[in-house]
Amino acid sequence: MAWRGWAHRGWGCGQAWAPRVGGHISEELPTGLALPRLSGRRFNFFIQQKCGFRKAPRKVEPRRSDTGLSGGAYKRSALIPPVEETVFDPSPYPIRTLLKPFFFTVGFTGCAFGSAAIWQYESLKSRVQSYFDGVKADWLDSIRPQKKGDLRKEINKWWNNLSDGQRTVTGIIAANVLVFCLWRVPSLQRTMIRYFTSNPASRVLCAPMLLSPFSHLSLLHMAANMYVLWSFASSVVSLLGREQFMAVYLSAGVISNFVSYVCKVATGRYGPSLGASGAIMTVLAAVCTKVPDGRLAIIFLPMLTFTAGSALKAIIALDTAGVILGWKFFDHAAHLGGALFGIWYVTYGHELIWKNREPLVKLWHEMRTSGPKKGGGAE
Repeated sequence: MAWRGWAHRGWGCGQAWAPRVGGHISEELPTGLALPRLSGRRFNFFIQQKCGFRKAPRKVEPRRSDTGLSGGAYKRSALIPPVEETVFDPSPYPIRTLLKPFFFTVGFTGCAFGSAAIWQYESLKSRVQSYFDGVKADWLDSIRPQKKGDLRKEINKWWNNLSDGQRTVTGIIAANVLVFCLWRVPSLQRTMIRYFTSNPASRVLCAPMLLSPFSHLSLLHMAANMYVLWSFASSVVSLLGREQFMAVYLSAGVISNFVSYVCKVATGRYGPSLGASGAIMTVLAAVCTKVPDGRLAIIFLPMLTFTAGSALKAIIALDTAGVILGWKFFDHAAHLGGALFGIWYVTYGHELIWKNREPLVKLWHEMRTSGPKKGGGAE
């Protein structure tokens, strides 16, 4: 799920803790306070404002509710790394900040589906050659002595037993695990916050829209998202195909982040978000829309089953309530945007986008075939 972090001062999350200096409330907090406030699943970033004159802040004891301890030292979960304080600068013209993300969303989505159409063309072309190569390889394997206990052979056997969907999402899961490990490198904290958390108040707007769907701070958060993706991978890839699925998934991550940007700018509740839930909600909504009578169950409560259509309606209702009521634990706007995009795509988008890819494929085919002819004439 896409989790959100909220800056305290002026972003609708309560009062900032700071000593009074000359009738003002100083915006600079002691380092000792920053760590306890970053302990939860929803991490917080503080605005830091420099003043011409200020006293050295006096030591403020953290409240019991923030530490969870009566008198001992604060203990952080080993699954969530400490995150440095970051300064966010909301634009005085918030609507203008959406122009660049909007054009990036449209451009990236078009490039994603165009690349997927070319990828599918090249895959079909290479499949014919690989078929004959496979026949030859099978014949060589039949006359070659077989090795027992070969690790590579066991890995290939496991890989070949996977469905097309599971093989497709393996790369996505590996990318999420890699980014999760990068969050644990202290020297990369600023880079990770800048490029792997999406926030319309940040100076970098477009790159995080693509990278944050691969970013998770919590192991539980990542495990839950990847489990759902793995569970629905076979169904969605059989429904859309490998190439079209990758275009939909990557576009869904960008589109859900753009919807999140719009909601944050409209409500003034700026804060960073990260997680693959927006894209996974697109996958979930697409499958539930095409197979509404399918039976689903909760992993820890397998005895409770419900239809896919009912589950989708409940999720949309929950996220809509979260957007209206301003719930801050999850990025409900990103969830809702991803779900609506998934419903729209399998209902209308497939006909409007994917089935009209032939002109692009023909153009690519002409470019591929015209090159060798010119080269042959030159000889």
